[in-house]
Amino acid sequence: MTSVEITSSARFLKKLRAYFLLTKPRVIELLLIATVPAMILAAGGFPSIWLILATVFGGALSAGSANAFNCYIDSDIDKVMGRTKNRPLVTGELSHKEALIFAWAIGITSVIWFAVLINLLSAVLSLIAILFYVFVYTLGLKRRTPQNIVWGGAAGAMPAVIGWAAVTNELTVSAWVLFLIIFLWTPPHYWPLSMRYLEEYKEAGVPMLPVVAKNEKVGRQIILYAYAYLAATLLLIPVANMGLVYTIAAVLAGFWFTWESHRLYSEARIQVPKNPMRLFHASITHLTVLFLAIAIDPLIYI
Repeated sequence: MTSVEITSSARFLKKLRAYFLLTKPRVIELLLIATVPAMILAAGGFPSIWLILATVFGGALSAGSANAFNCYIDSDIDKVMGRTKNRPLVTGELSHKEALIFAWAIGITSVIWFAVLINLLSAVLSLIAILFYVFVYTLGLKRRTPQNIVWGGAAGAMPAVIGWAAVTNELTVSAWVLFLIIFLWTPPHYWPLSMRYLEEYKEAGVPMLPVVAKNEKVGRQIILYAYAYLAATLLLIPVANMGLVYTIAAVLAGFWFTWESHRLYSEARIQVPKNPMRLFHASITHLTVLFLAIAIDPLIYI
């Protein structure tokens, strides 16, 4: 291989990596935690491997499209925030035109993928998730209200109902409780992150709740949502006829997360919390444990 070919290959791989990063893969990974467990619960067992892979791939395209649109729209914000300054549009690895074409391409592909290979309901839900995240959250709420992340959580809750719809081609009460769980999880997950990067959000002009409210109020809101989140996780037990594995996990992990929320609030009443990211990471652990239990529970009682 000549030096020219090596250079060309390196450029191609760098561009490919930039497109991959544009989709915010760590966010996608977190969202898709809910998809497979929701499918297992909906099926009352393990669905076909093909259906799981097809749904996860379509969901990744859908979430990736929404995130790419978000990077395109918020590139001005990303420039001034330390945690986002290395995104491809800020570094110049991708042009705005390339990002926009890519976002449209994988979004359309996602909807077609679901419609042709899975079912029409999952395709409609994929489209709704993209449109909601782009128009309601990114364009409508993010720069205008501290309630942005609350309602924006609806888009993040869509993978669970998409997974359910992929298996059953319908949405039952259980599916909507799964939606509610993730919807209520989002504020106590994201507000600690906002507390950590408070100054960056201020500089970017994004009115996250910690930017416009005192720490004590933010901590109080986190507790309220933590309790609502706990209630939703327990509601799934009678609604979906969950067994002992999920019940124990939901109760123990739920009270632990609620205790962590109280811990942050207690600190916020006195001073600026020293480590709000502790609750942020705890929320990820909790959601992972919860949905792992959702996946295991139906398999044990087949």
